[in-house]
Amino acid sequence: MATAVLVAAVVGGGVLLLMRRLFPRQAAVKLLRYPADTMRGKTVIVTGANCGIGKALAGELLKLRARVIMACRDQPSAEEAARDIRKQAGQEQGEVVIKHLDLASLRSVRKFCEEINEEESKIDVLINNAGLYQCPYTKTEEGFEMQLGVNHLGHFLLTHLLLDRLKSSTPSRIVVVSSKLYKYGHINFDDLNSERNYNKSFCYSQSKLANLLFTLELSRQLEGTGVTVNALTPGIVRTRLGRHVQIPLLAKPLFYLASLLFFKSPLDGAQTPLYLACSPEVEGVSGKCFANCEEEQLMDKATDEQAAKRLWDISRRMVGLAN
Repeated sequence: MATAVLVAAVVGGGVLLLMRRLFPRQAAVKLLRYPADTMRGKTVIVTGANCGIGKALAGELLKLRARVIMACRDQPSAEEAARDIRKQAGQEQGEVVIKHLDLASLRSVRKFCEEINEEESKIDVLINNAGLYQCPYTKTEEGFEMQLGVNHLGHFLLTHLLLDRLKSSTPSRIVVVSSKLYKYGHINFDDLNSERNYNKSFCYSQSKLANLLFTLELSRQLEGTGVTVNALTPGIVRTRLGRHVQIPLLAKPLFYLASLLFFKSPLDGAQTPLYLACSPEVEGVSGKCFANCEEEQLMDKATDEQAAKRLWDISRRMVGLAN
C-alpha cells in the first residue's frame, strides 16, 4: 500500500511538473471594468456563445446593457447558457437573442445572415469566436475539412454577408478569435482541404493562421469605411474546445487539476475580446492582433500580404462569392 502511494505521488508530481513546463502559470488577469451602460443601444453578435469564452463574453456584454445575439449551433445549450448569463447579469441588463448558426453549413450561414439583415437595423460588433480544435477527420456540409470549414470559411462567409450592415452602422468593429498555435501551421495551398493527408494538429494551426491572414486582408479592404477588424489570441483557456483530445483515463484527474492551476478561466479568456469590442482605446485601430489586451507581435507568416490576398481569393471561390 505504501509503495503504491509513493509511486502515485512520484508519477503525479512528475505529471504536474511536466504540465508546468508545457503550460506555464498564466499571469493573473485583471478583469476589465467599464461603466454599466457602455454598450447600451449596441448590437453585438457572438458566435459560439453557448459555452467557454463565448458564453463568458456574452455575459459581460449583457451586464454592459448590450443587445447580444448568441449565434449557436446547439440551441438547447444556447438557451441554458442564456438563462445562466441573465441570472448572473443582475436586474439592469441588456437583451439576449438566440439565433441558430451552424458554421459547418454555408446554407445555415446564409440563412442566419438573411435573418439578421432583415431583422436588425444595425450591427455594432461582430465577434467571430466559435471554433473546433483537433477533431477527427470530417467534412462540412459542402465537403470542406471541418476545422478549416468552421474556423475560417464559415466565419469568412458570415463576415462578408454582414458587411453591408456593419458599414451602415459605423463606427463598427469585427473581432476575430485566433490562437497562438498559428505558429505551428502554414497555409498548404497545394492541399488546403487536407485531401491527401490529415494531421489534426496542423489543420487547427492552419485554420488559426487563416484567421490572422483574413484579418490582415479584410482590414486593408475596409480602410476608410469606419469598420475596423482586429484579431486576438486568448491563451490557454479552460473550455470544451479540447473535447476531441484523447487523454488516458487515469491521467484525467491530474489533467483537470493542472488545468485549474495553469489555464485561464473562460472569464479571464474573455477579457481581450471584451476589450476589442468595448474599449475606446482601440477606436479606429485595425489589422492588429492582441493578447492580454495589448498588441501582439506576430510571426512573418501571419503578416504576409501576398499569402493573405491569395487565401482571400481562394476562400471567396470556396464559399461561392466568386467563380
